[in-house]
Amino acid sequence: MREPDHTRRIVITGLGIVSPIGNNVASAWSSLTAMTSGLDRITHWDPSPYAPYVVAGEVRAFDPAAWLDAKSVRRTGPEIHWGVAAAKQALADAGLEITDANREEVGVVFGSGAGGQGLFIENQMAWKEKGPRSVAPTFIAHGLVDSCSGMIAIETGAVGHNLAVVSACATGTHALGEAAEAIKRGDVTAVIAGATENPLIEVAHIGFMNMRGLGAPRDGDGLASASRPFDTDRAGFVLGEGAGAFIVEDLEQAKARGATIYAEVVGYGSSADAHDMIQPIEGGAGAARSITWALQRGRIDASEIDMINPHGTSTPVGDAREALAFHSALGARAAQIPISATKSLTGHLMGAAGAVEAVFTTLSLHHQTIPGTLNTRDVDPECNLTVALETRQAPLRAAISNNIGLGGHNGAVVLRHWTGK
Repeated sequence: MREPDHTRRIVITGLGIVSPIGNNVASAWSSLTAMTSGLDRITHWDPSPYAPYVVAGEVRAFDPAAWLDAKSVRRTGPEIHWGVAAAKQALADAGLEITDANREEVGVVFGSGAGGQGLFIENQMAWKEKGPRSVAPTFIAHGLVDSCSGMIAIETGAVGHNLAVVSACATGTHALGEAAEAIKRGDVTAVIAGATENPLIEVAHIGFMNMRGLGAPRDGDGLASASRPFDTDRAGFVLGEGAGAFIVEDLEQAKARGATIYAEVVGYGSSADAHDMIQPIEGGAGAARSITWALQRGRIDASEIDMINPHGTSTPVGDAREALAFHSALGARAAQIPISATKSLTGHLMGAAGAVEAVFTTLSLHHQTIPGTLNTRDVDPECNLTVALETRQAPLRAAISNNIGLGGHNGAVVLRHWTGK
């Protein structure tokens, strides 16, 4: 424990990912920049009864046994498998070894929007079909929202500050921001941060369909066209699954270790709409607040923002109100900033969205590259945004990763390109 110091500089030194477009950082970044979609027909169950809503971003060719022992794999759900894998990737990438000497200085801030809902459904069905003795005695402990943060601590030996963030689709963004805050408070010097989600449960798909939130493929364009953020004919989001993770670290410690620094976390904002459990508030005022506060806390001017990775789910109302939030928070600059809407390739990973998208934003700054947005043909003039339609190199000073969650949760992080100063 150290004294709080809110002037401490916080950097990202390690990244990990399991996603519909790749199960490690190299493959996911390659797919992202090549604009190779991870959206395809659902295979977890037969989606035919729900046509045309038959598309999702599934994690494929993932082996949990590469990351967990057989007993842990058997007892836990995919969301824990992916979260632990992403966390271990990030640790290895950062070259951060957790030992008896430093384990109290390493924390975990890892969230999920819904946790292990699949385990609860499986055990409910087992009870109904086979009776009480068929219910696994361990399923509750492994199905909670904080189960992944606990498992990551067990698997890595980190005994510092441990927290599970829950704010629906803003969870991953808040996890990164809260990890930085834990270091500034002096709780720890490094944090394994991120989020994981396993939302491709059949009943959840039906619920979102009945909510009229899901998008269908554009006629004649194939299944991958279902997600088209900020397009004039956008119709709804596509569910995705996976996890994203970071090693967030005190700058001085990172420099002393000789760690690779991907980006600096300079601003974090969090707010509530206090309006509706589903729709963002009119005018995007809540999201505008979190963006404004992130800029203010980071002492970053709107003129320095060179890219935005938006929430950009492809819903008619959500995209329009998020665009209004950008205009409110960033002024005239909002219409000029390239928008890299990566949900067009991965789908909406719900609680893990902010983590995966902040990984992409970090890589964009590190590689000075703006990934293109797939499927967007005609940007809605009411949004008045410059959506990046192709991947291109560009000088990027700072970028915003923005997310909005059911319940009116808003989160924004401002990341800055690391120049060595």
